[in-house]
Order: sequence, then structure tokens, then C-alpha cells
Amino acid sequence: MKNETKQKHPANTLVILGTGGTIAGRAPLASDNVGYVAGQVGIGDLVAAVPTLNDLALDVEQVVQIDSKDMGFSVWKTLLARVAFHLERPDVTSIVITHGTDTLEETAFFLQTVLRPSKPVVMTCAMRPSTALMPDGPQNLHDAVVVARHTGAQGVVVVCAGSIHSAIDVTKMHTYQVDAFDSGDAGPLGRVEQGEVRLFRNWPTACEAGPFHTVACQQIESVGNLPYVALLTSHADADGNVVRALSSYFLAHPEHPLCGIVVAGTGNGTVHGRLETALCEAQALGIRVVRTSRCARGRVLTHSKQLLSEVSSLSPVKARIALALDLLAESAINEQTNSLPA
Repeated sequence: MKNETKQKHPANTLVILGTGGTIAGRAPLASDNVGYVAGQVGIGDLVAAVPTLNDLALDVEQVVQIDSKDMGFSVWKTLLARVAFHLERPDVTSIVITHGTDTLEETAFFLQTVLRPSKPVVMTCAMRPSTALMPDGPQNLHDAVVVARHTGAQGVVVVCAGSIHSAIDVTKMHTYQVDAFDSGDAGPLGRVEQGEVRLFRNWPTACEAGPFHTVACQQIESVGNLPYVALLTSHADADGNVVRALSSYFLAHPEHPLCGIVVAGTGNGTVHGRLETALCEAQALGIRVVRTSRCARGRVLTHSKQLLSEVSSLSPVKARIALALDLLAESAINEQTNSLPA
């Protein structure tokens, strides 16, 4: 891991961590906003391209350099460790992370759920590569720093196209427009306007004891992988073949068990009858099954006739992470219980 430190200051330091993505992408032609290769420009060069950052006390570090479509737990674990390290530093007031847009909402949710940082951790991105005629990355990075330095800011948030989104609510809603993110029914936390923050609602919940949730962070550091949770979708003509195939495979490979299934249901989390039957069979085997909705807005409302009792109002990809983290916490509790003397 290379630390591209721009300056060192004893106090009021802002850390900028780079992970790649479109914001660090390059294309052969300035007119090409889609045929680029992500993760090509170093974080030091991205920072140097924003003149408003020149006089700030910054530590700049390249954590990884990837296309965020390839994001996974091993990178999350590395990023989590670096964020935790900098949050513990008394001279660091805030952290900015550059990230690809494809899985930004998942990384943001993971970091907020595990860390619940009392200092601001601001994630930003771009929908156009750095070589575009009018790249959006520099403005987004500038705005992210504005939010990171705002008095009272806390938790993990996402800044894109002038909007500030909570890590819990943010979702990528468009394939190529620069204003690609939305916070659903909750709406954005606020806006960045002419270098100032206009806040609409409260910052994400933060840990009250210390700069972040150390126990949850230590649980992540202690494992090689999250418990395996599959993500399926209910749709017309859905059946239970995939569920039964997954169950059979993992029953035959107990060293890599299928621990949970999230099903993105239609409407209010409804599930095709054939798929629901197979999910109930998996549930009877001890596999936790959670229903959510494939709809972009609204939440799943429970009722007495449902066969799959666990529901989530998170998006399907965030519900998968939440279930995996919940299963990990359960496993840690069980291990502690089993280790107690009889």
C-alpha cells in the first residue's frame, strides 16, 4: 500500500483515500464517456487537479486501484482497516474516499454499518472519466471536501452532483447521467451550494464511545470472508430450481455453507409461489431467508399470512450485506457462549 502523502500537519488533517473507479478512469478520446478504463489515475493526481485543495492540510493515500464492479470483501476489509486507522488519529478531522459508482452504495453501507464513525467519512465519485471534455470528478471531490470540513458532520455519506446522501439510503438510479444517485423516499441529507452545506435532515447515527465501533471492526478483521448470502429475484415464471441447487451444493460442501438468502420480491416483497415453496424448504434447513422488494421506492410492510417472516426495507444489495453482518455477529456470540465454562 503506497501512502502518497501531500502534506503532514499536527492537527486538522483531512485524509483522502483513493480506490479507483470512473473518477480515476481514462478513455482514448475526450468525447468518450463510456469506453474508458476505470482506476487508471492515481489519487495524488486527482487531488492535484482540484486547485481549491492546494492550501489544505491533506494526507493522500492510494488504498487500491480497481473498477468498482469488481469490489469484494477483501477490498472492504483493507479499506475498513485504513479508515479505522485514520479515524483513530487525533490530528485527523475527516476522511474523503474516491470510489467507483457501480458499488459505491454497497461500500458506503458496509462502512457505516460496521464503523458508525463519529467523524465524517465522505465518499465521492464520478460518472465521467478524468479524460472527458467536462469531467465531473473534480467538482465532486471539491464538494466532498466541503462536506468533510463542515462543522458537526458525522457518519458515512455520499456526495455526488451537489447532493449529500446518507449511506443507508443512497442508491444508484441512472446508468450514465452525472446526477446518478438518489435517496428514495427519505431524500438527500442536504446540498452543497457555492461551497456551503445546506442540511435538510440529520447526519447518520454515530458511535457514542470513541471514533468508531471498535467491536464490529474487530469482528471484520478476524474473518477471511463474510457468511455467504445469496441474492435472488422473484419474477414472472420464477421457480425454485436455483434455490434447491444452491441448497444441494452447499449441503455437499459444509466447509462453505449457504448461510442466508435475500430475495428481491415484487411489489410489497411478494414472492412467486414456486420460488416461495423452495425458500421455505431452505428456511427449514436452517438457512435464513429475508424478503425485500425490487421496487426502487417504498418499504416492505408485513402481514399475518406471509410464509417468509423476515423482511427488510433495505435495497436488495444492502439487505444482503446487512444479513451477512448479522450472521457474523450471531456467530461471534455463539462462539463466546460455547467457550464459557460449563
